[in-house]
Amino acid sequence: MKAAWYEKNGPARAVLDVGEMATPEPGAGEVRVRLYASGVNPSDVKSRRGRALIAPRIIPHSDGAGEIDAVGQGVAHARIGERVWVWNGQWKRPFGTAAEFICLPSEQAVPLPEGVDYATGACFGIPALTAVQAVRLHGNIGGRTLLITGAGSSVAYYAVQMAKAAGARVLGTASAERAALAREAGADFVIDYKAKDVAKVAKDLTGGKGVDGVIDMDLSSTVALVADGLVAPHGKIVCYGSNVAGDIPLSFPTMLWSSLTLQFFLVYELLPEERAEAIAQLTGMLRQGALRHMTGARFRLDQIADAHEAVESGDVVGNVVIDVV
Repeated sequence: MKAAWYEKNGPARAVLDVGEMATPEPGAGEVRVRLYASGVNPSDVKSRRGRALIAPRIIPHSDGAGEIDAVGQGVAHARIGERVWVWNGQWKRPFGTAAEFICLPSEQAVPLPEGVDYATGACFGIPALTAVQAVRLHGNIGGRTLLITGAGSSVAYYAVQMAKAAGARVLGTASAERAALAREAGADFVIDYKAKDVAKVAKDLTGGKGVDGVIDMDLSSTVALVADGLVAPHGKIVCYGSNVAGDIPLSFPTMLWSSLTLQFFLVYELLPEERAEAIAQLTGMLRQGALRHMTGARFRLDQIADAHEAVESGDVVGNVVIDVV
């Protein structure tokens, strides 16, 4: 099979190779997916740049979509020919979705609803499921006000839509260049975080009390907003990322006296029941045609270095996808 891989950490053009590898065979409980699209996420480029290799050779990327063409012992043969999207393709496993084929446990290949193309399906494992879980962790948000940071980004574009569908009033932060995307997703008000005092605007829009909850992509920036009274008493901040990898100072008095909740989650490590519920919710929305999708750039497999550089630049609006064939 044709595949892309790296054998050491480093810059995309210095370490990524494309060539032929043996086509894998599914083991017991596994399916083999003929991949048509591979999603490239920030975590994929971070892994290639600096995370310790777990095997001599790594095929990158955790997200992808294609068709099951073979099954291992214990998997129903009826799954052969099924259109699917995959999650955690390269999480704690050496061989991900930047290849023509991948073998992985049957439950990691999820039926792709009719009418959803492979490029879109390659964006579900990380962006869409992160959004589903972030909204779910806020519980019943009908009639409440949420602030979603980075509302023009891949994850938040889905989260805004999902929060609106659940009845929330949504404030989003976005640069002037991405504000239109946040509005397209359904944000009721978009705050230009580069030009405005986000906490002040949010308080003005909520009669001074602050927002009921936050879905946050960058805790390193949001902690200062929380200290400035962004969140109403008994509010909740759900965080799935930060631009700073190290320790982040947090205002203990603000958290304590406002009885705030700060909850983190990593989409790779959802509990089985959490993932099952998130997948079921996402599948329902897809079947209803209730979600808009944002594919920002597409590349061929032999352009994988370009794809990684596009993600690293931060200039692409939407998901970056590699067409494997």
